[in-house]
Amino acid sequence: MPIDHTSTTALVTGASSGLGAEFARQLAARGADLVLVARRADRLEALAAELRDRHRCTVTVMARDLAQSDAGPALAADLGARGIAVQTLVNNAGFATRNRFEREDGGRISAEVALNVSALVGITHAFYPQLLAAGRGALVNVASTGAYQPVPLMAVYGATKAFVLSFTEALWYEAAGTGLRVLALSPGATATEFFDVAGEGSRVGSVQTPAQVVSLALATLDRRNPPPSVVSGGANHLTTVGTRLLSRRAVVRVVGRLTERQPV
Repeated sequence: MPIDHTSTTALVTGASSGLGAEFARQLAARGADLVLVARRADRLEALAAELRDRHRCTVTVMARDLAQSDAGPALAADLGARGIAVQTLVNNAGFATRNRFEREDGGRISAEVALNVSALVGITHAFYPQLLAAGRGALVNVASTGAYQPVPLMAVYGATKAFVLSFTEALWYEAAGTGLRVLALSPGATATEFFDVAGEGSRVGSVQTPAQVVSLALATLDRRNPPPSVVSGGANHLTTVGTRLLSRRAVVRVVGRLTERQPV
């Protein structure tokens, strides 16, 4: 049955634009109060004003660099001091780099792993007891279609998202019977600022809107027995299924040829 988000608070990371902002909009429309987290305070404040005006909800803005090692515990402590409990968590913050591995900047890929993996795990761990205790919300971790196979020229990004997929599906099993719904969301190409960072060469396949992707995620969570993961877009789903029919060698070669066609 559908999740009742009224009188709950949802924490959304990477909320300043793209999928994060869209999750905030759709959750607010469903009656949730929001905690918006990202680095760009001005973007967060603008979104918060929009949501307060449109939905009369309470919105807390927290400008944070989530790549810091203590991001999860610090965030939980700050909200606890404010008396804010979280029933739904959307881990959306992340970014991609694209180049041959030997040409990547070491600091940049370290930050990529820190944000995409370490921060996601740390934030989840910090808020997981609250989510389980509430027993009525959701944990959504944003993975990628890149999680389903190695991605040459985006080797680090693909590996971080494979981690997110595996980690989240394991928590889906552990959370069974608690009332908490857990989902790994795997978008393909989406019309967000993602490509401003990763580069247009990382865009493969048709492009969906953030509204389409987030609507699918929330509709999936509303099912009577939600699955542990969902791929956004019919063609993307078929592609991920198709990779299971090929050998690992063949999959890497096919994906590598596709990515090499795009400019670095």
